[in-house]
Formats: sequence, C-alpha cells, structure tokens
Amino acid sequence: MSDNDDGGRRNLRMPEDDEVFATVTNMLGANRVRVRCSDGVERTARIPGKMQKRVWIREDDVVLVEPWDWQDEKADITWRYDKQDADQLREEGHI
Repeated sequence: MSDNDDGGRRNLRMPEDDEVFATVTNMLGANRVRVRCSDGVERTARIPGKMQKRVWIREDDVVLVEPWDWQDEKADITWRYDKQDADQLREEGHI
C-alpha cells in the first residue's frame, strides 16, 4: 500500500458560475493556448501572469477557463488539473 493511497475521492476545485472545463489542444506561444471547452466551443485562452512561471501548461492538460463576456472565442485559464485529478473528473463524468 502506497503512502498516497487514501482509497478515496479527493476534493477537487469545481467550476464556478462562469467557468467551464477545457482541454488544451495546442500551444500558440506568447502565453496563449488553444482549448476545446466542454460547451463545445474552441477558444484561444490566455495564461495569466500569476500562473506563467509557476504552473506549466502542456497539450492535453485539463484546465478551467473563464470565457470573456465581450468576446466569446477568448478565455482566461483559471486552474490546471494534474493528471490524476483529470482522471478522477473523467471517472465521475464531469468531463
């Protein structure tokens, strides 16, 4: 039995009112990525300054994005899930 095996579900950050799940499809450079959102829309998402050096985002990562009010094809990334958290979200049917 490993130290990390608590045998249970971890409490994960869930989307707030204006956030949606998304999967990173490709890196565009200049702190921008292309994401496919759970509402079916492909958006260009911006990696905010507070995440740029601390959180590394790669293709196929599951993230939370907040679509812009005034331009629906753009969004800001608010959270990145690590691989095991993304797997848990898939198992529970959220994404």
